[in-house]
Amino acid sequence: MHMPIAIIGAGLGGLTLARVLQVHGVTAMVFEGDPSADHRPQGGMLDIHDFNGQLALKDAGLYEEFLSLIQPGGQQTRALDRHGNVLFDTPDDGTGGRPEVLRGALRQMLLDSLVPGTVQWGRKLADCLPRPAGGYELSFADGTVVTTDLLVGADGAWSKVRRLLSPAKPIYSGTTFIETWLYDADRRHAETAAAVGGGSLFAVAPGQGIMAHREPNAVLHAYIALNRPQEWIESIDFADPKAAAATIAAEFEGWAPALTALITQSDTPPVPRILHTLPIDHAWERLAGVTLVGDAAHLMIPSGEGANLALYDGAELAKALIANPGNHEAALAAYETALFARSRAAAEDAERTANLLFGDNAPQSLVDAFAEYQL
Repeated sequence: MHMPIAIIGAGLGGLTLARVLQVHGVTAMVFEGDPSADHRPQGGMLDIHDFNGQLALKDAGLYEEFLSLIQPGGQQTRALDRHGNVLFDTPDDGTGGRPEVLRGALRQMLLDSLVPGTVQWGRKLADCLPRPAGGYELSFADGTVVTTDLLVGADGAWSKVRRLLSPAKPIYSGTTFIETWLYDADRRHAETAAAVGGGSLFAVAPGQGIMAHREPNAVLHAYIALNRPQEWIESIDFADPKAAAATIAAEFEGWAPALTALITQSDTPPVPRILHTLPIDHAWERLAGVTLVGDAAHLMIPSGEGANLALYDGAELAKALIANPGNHEAALAAYETALFARSRAAAEDAERTANLLFGDNAPQSLVDAFAEYQL
């Protein structure tokens, strides 16, 4: 099989790239290792920003449909101290420019917008090699071989396509999130639901924090943050959910029960998310016929920008290709010049955000930032 444009990965960036290309009559195929769209959970709430993510959805012709996915009240932001005292609380008046949507719903909207057959499921990339005559040969775990003129790595943190361009490998950031969920929270966990409010909760202190989002149907989705050595995290037996939760909760001794319930009362086993990053200045020399979008290009600590950057990368790459018909190299050069600048700026912001959340002056540093930016 030969495809002029092959996209590896059916995440937000790869799907946006395919969609914007299709809007302009350009065919691309997306190869995804998962066997189906619903093979694994797609994560929780995303705040989609008016200066990047929403612009990409407008380029994709999906902005009006996106508006129907917004979680009412989801932009409410609250900061609490470890004792449950409210330090900052701003309601959602609909003017914040960062509406919240479920990642899975956003991804499904993009999938539904594509021509049937655009996404090839169950195609896990095993290897990708340059061809002597130009382009690349892609070998998949199922034995399929595909050639392409233009290869785009949208395959996330552990991208196989990145190896063609850069020797950089993700490293541990020093922070791990432990993911938990409470269901039917307004009825079963009323105090915790009240603490979270209608949108996002940040209860932080130096080196640790309890953060949560309200999702549809009274679901609370939490991330318990700890700045700990990776060896310490890996020493926890997450195969024993009760013991793992107890170990994590012990790190929050003295915190308000309404907050620690997000650990001890979780309706699901706690799941560690060991956060990795690429170098802040990650970039590469131009190599013919291949580039990256999303986390494959600029993996960073979560700051609210990752999904937005992936959407924006996909749209910007598509527009560069459309503006340079028949000249992939001119398109990729223009795209990457802008990509490297915005990636570095976003990674620097992510580092600053992490310090606001978990640095020595937390939670006051976070409260001051919220007040400054009038969130």
